[in-house]
Amino acid sequence: MTAHDARLHAFRSDLADARLKGEVAADRFVAGRPARISVPVADIRKAPKLESGVNTQALFGDDVLVFEDREGWAWIQAERDGYVGYVADTMLGGLDHAPTHIVSVPRTFLYPGPDLRFPIAGQLSMGSTVTVTGAAETRGTHYALLPSGEAMIAGHLRPIGEVAGDYVSVAETFLGTPYLWGGVSGFGIDCSGLVQLAMRMAGREVLRDSDMQAASVGEPLEPGADFSGLRRGDLVFWKGHVAIMTDDQTMIHANGHTMLVSREGLKEAIARIGYLYGGPTGFRRP
Repeated sequence: MTAHDARLHAFRSDLADARLKGEVAADRFVAGRPARISVPVADIRKAPKLESGVNTQALFGDDVLVFEDREGWAWIQAERDGYVGYVADTMLGGLDHAPTHIVSVPRTFLYPGPDLRFPIAGQLSMGSTVTVTGAAETRGTHYALLPSGEAMIAGHLRPIGEVAGDYVSVAETFLGTPYLWGGVSGFGIDCSGLVQLAMRMAGREVLRDSDMQAASVGEPLEPGADFSGLRRGDLVFWKGHVAIMTDDQTMIHANGHTMLVSREGLKEAIARIGYLYGGPTGFRRP
């Protein structure tokens, strides 16, 4: 049998994705049932229990395949990046409406109607997808209307397929966002989640974890002895960590030092991180 990364392939000894038949050993193979994330942020866990660690998250509107529903938990694979794990089954809904727009600001609110003075009905992160069915204007503010009757600020959305020109500029809009292990949203994000979401908004889908990104994003880069070969947009990797260069000397990263998305000089970061985790393990140019 072929070796597969369990983070990216749905297989257990008792059950596996039907697409893996002949590649992995399992008692039973099933085809995934399509579903869609129906909450603002869904934690994807290592195991079907609340005390289990969060590997990553899915956002409102993300499509998933469901391989098992059992005791309040769904074993899923995210369609967008292939990540496998467990979510509470209450976080899943049907594919009732095709998404038309994507949230293009770090965070935004849902209102029960087209008026910013209404008490909010919810909030969504950048990267969430919604279906816009109409428009309204109240006191000069433009709203997008959703099938639920809720409204959003129209300027916080853009049509799906319309992408940002510079992924680093997207990442910079998250400055000050809290660090969250496994986070992929404007409410909390980790280092590789920041890279993934920023690149997604610029039209490029990349894998989720930093080791996956270190092996697959763009091309390896030799920065030179004094790192003078680096430029804006290059990625710097440490063991278990990744940062984005904003120019030839400065980087942005979600980090456990400040517990925020913050800027830091590359050489200062290398010195600070080195005594705990060693030096950079690689550099890549997307």
